[in-house]
Parts: sequence; C-alpha cells; structure tokens
Amino acid sequence: MIVWSFAYLLMNHPAVVEPVRGITISCQTYGVEWGRDSFGDELDRLKKMGVNWVSIHPYARIHGDGAVTYRYSADNPPSYLTRPIQMAHQRGMKICIKPHLAYWGSKFSWRGAIQFDNEIDQNRFESTYRAWILTLATLAREADAFIIGTELDATAHQKGFWDDLAAQTRTITPAMLGYAANWDRLDKIEFWTSLDFIGVQAYFPLSTEHHPTLDQLQAGWSRIADQLRVTSQRWDRPVILTELGYNASLSAHMEPWSYQETWGNRRDEALKLQATCLQAALQTLERERAWLKGCFLWKWFVGDSHGENFNLDTPLVTQVIQDNWQPIQKP
Repeated sequence: MIVWSFAYLLMNHPAVVEPVRGITISCQTYGVEWGRDSFGDELDRLKKMGVNWVSIHPYARIHGDGAVTYRYSADNPPSYLTRPIQMAHQRGMKICIKPHLAYWGSKFSWRGAIQFDNEIDQNRFESTYRAWILTLATLAREADAFIIGTELDATAHQKGFWDDLAAQTRTITPAMLGYAANWDRLDKIEFWTSLDFIGVQAYFPLSTEHHPTLDQLQAGWSRIADQLRVTSQRWDRPVILTELGYNASLSAHMEPWSYQETWGNRRDEALKLQATCLQAALQTLERERAWLKGCFLWKWFVGDSHGENFNLDTPLVTQVIQDNWQPIQKP
C-alpha cells in the first residue's frame, strides 16, 4: 500500500501545481481600491508580467483591551472584498486573502507585539478575532487561499486557539489555509499541522556587505533556503513566502523589513540594490520549487504608487519580475 504524505498531496493540489508567482496588491485607504475597475486593470498588467496569484489584506483594528473591530458583515459584504475574487478568477488568476490587524494608534508597536497580560483581555481578543476571521472566510469563501493570522507570533503559544480557528475556518471555505509567521519567529509556531502550508514573512537579512554582489545575495538566500527546508521537512508542509520585498534603500539587504528610504544622493544605487535583492530571491525560489512553492511580492498599488515604500512598480523591478516569471506553460 502506498502512503502519501500530506505535503505530497498538497503539492499536487490543483491550486499549487503551478508555482505561486504572486504579488500583494496593497491599498492607500482601508481597501476600497480593491473593488474598483482599476483593480482589474492592474490584474491585466500583472498577468502580462507572469503573475498568476494576487493577495489582498483586509483590515480590522486592534484595541488595547484586546477588542478587534471592523465595519462589515458576512450578510452585507462590501464589494471591495468580494469583487477582487471575481476579477481575479475572470482572468484565470488565483487570489489569497491575508487579514491584517491595524495596530497604529494602539499601544502595540507592531503586530508581533500584540499580547495580553490578563485573561479578560486575552479572552476578548480571542473571541473578537475569531469572529472577524470567520466573517472574512464567509464573505471570501471563493478565494483560493486564506491566511488565518499575520505576524501575531506573540500569541503563538495559544496553540489550542489557533488549531480550533483553523478547524472552524475549514468548515466555511475550501481555500488552502496558512499562517504568515515573521521570519524570525518560525520556531515559535507549533500549529502548522492544522494548516495546508507554512507562510513566511520573508524579511531575512542577506548580507553584511555594504556593497553586496548578486553572488553574495544569492549565498544569503541559499542559507535561508536551507533553514526553511528544515522547517518544511519537520512539519511535512510546503512553504510559501507570504511577503517578499525590498525597499529602495542602501541597507535593503541588511534590514529588509525597514521602510526607511536611506539613499541620500544615491537613489539610483538604492533602486539597483532593491532589484538585485529581488533577483537573488526569485532565482532561489526557482531552484527550490519542490517544497518552496512560491511567494507574494510586497507590494503593488492600484493607481499612483509614487512615494510608497516597498514599491515594486519601478522599471528595474518590473524587469526582474518579467525576466523570472515567464508565462507558465500548461502541461
């Protein structure tokens, strides 16, 4: 009798037979851009570049007492959360829903710092966060992938909560389920077996060299791939990089998570470094396709992206994407 591993079955799932060549389409508001006709225009442009997946990141607000609040319901879903799914599918593309907690204005410095020191606030967080995720899963049930949490790694010790949330989400949507763990917190996550893939916010430092070459950046990504391969094998799950991006900065390879554009009068050098870092990453993805199923590049915008950090819409970066993501040949 042949026994197939879970990872083998998932890797041959129709949604992941092709590599995930994805881009996150972000927003400059609460997401209303995702429901406009211009979102479809961006999909057309991205598809020509070889993109076959997109991701959007619906928001809810986290409060200091643990309450998670949002302004929509499954009974009356806003078009900016349902229409993107339709527009992607009309073009033969797949879409991932990746919920983000808006922490700015709260006592939390970032999503990874969200945790509570008393049971009342913890319970309030769990109940309201669960309600939000299940609401999103209901109104976006036709999506192809769904992330049950993004960078909430300080709550990862609540394994039972995350296991239960994954199980409940499965009763609502057939989408592949994942969790987006920060690059330095992967070892804190113990609930991967409740999910279909390991999601990684891939802001790994690549090199300490001030002027790194492509070879040095590729060596950095080779080390990262070795680490991620161990995680994939341990949990018998494929890996998808839920965010992969570099800011236009002279320190992009040392602090990929930083949104500060440090270039002074060396802007062209910073833009070239951004593109070279991405080139090293995409070449690694191509080599490791057996278990590293792809990525979502961070980030793209509907309309004018001038002045935005992590902006992918530059001549150098779009050329790198096109060069690496040629149209995928159907078997």
